[in-house]
Amino acid sequence: MAIFKGAGVAIVTPMYDNGEVNYERFTELVEFQIANGTDAIIVCGTTGEASTLTHEEHLEVIGHCVKVVAGRVPVIAGTGSNCTKTAVYLSQEAEAAGVDGLLVVSPYYNKATQQGLYAHFKAIADAVKLPILLYNIPGRTGCNILPETIVRLCREVENIVGVKEATGNLSQVAHLAALADGAVDIYSGEDGLIVPIMSLGGLGVISVLSNIAPAQTHEICSAYLEGDVEKSRRMQLEALELCDALFCEVNPIPVKKALNLMGKGAGTLRMPLSEMEPGNTEKLEKAMRAYGIL
Repeated sequence: MAIFKGAGVAIVTPMYDNGEVNYERFTELVEFQIANGTDAIIVCGTTGEASTLTHEEHLEVIGHCVKVVAGRVPVIAGTGSNCTKTAVYLSQEAEAAGVDGLLVVSPYYNKATQQGLYAHFKAIADAVKLPILLYNIPGRTGCNILPETIVRLCREVENIVGVKEATGNLSQVAHLAALADGAVDIYSGEDGLIVPIMSLGGLGVISVLSNIAPAQTHEICSAYLEGDVEKSRRMQLEALELCDALFCEVNPIPVKKALNLMGKGAGTLRMPLSEMEPGNTEKLEKAMRAYGIL
């Protein structure tokens, strides 16, 4: 059984001006998501700035998320690392905190072979009982998990169940879906490709857009799953300008700016991320107004 179907939000980690985690705002953002139909909360992923959280902060944020959500929707924790031992540690601690699943990114910088990737993910899966989604985002990691490796992992390792596909390569996703023949739960990792990936058998999206438009992103997925492909397609196309604006600078710079423009108090970014350029802020604000969320 899939961990979730529909739109899971890759939630931001709000921060005070001094860079400390703002748990009060985090609670408000979680409640905003649940009130607007989000199907899962993905905490401490790329959008949550996990790469600049200490291990202690990382686990505190996960624990806080589990407490606030209180079983209302699945909580999936990002626990990947380019060090297998660290990924095992974070995964075990997240399991102890009560999450419903794990999102594990491919090792970055190391550039492991496909066999190395298999061994890395299997070691993590063997250390926990939770269902695991692989996270394939070669544009950030420099490492592509090939379809054959994803299918092998999902077939041979009981609790590796699917993948967040953020390659932007629909041909590769189609190849994966054909090889998998239903053995891999596929989620879009790109908001601009929700419908195309669902048309190939995807179950939904792990979304940046959901941070600022949770109801709409949920509806794109729910309409498709309920058979109203035309409505889903139309909503996907209506969101494209905003999706483009949310990635006109590296994620999560634009989405944090968008939340701040909405008065949601996402706060600052941790270095080396920096504040959004004025021209791009104007582009983002224009897209938000056109979409009707400002």
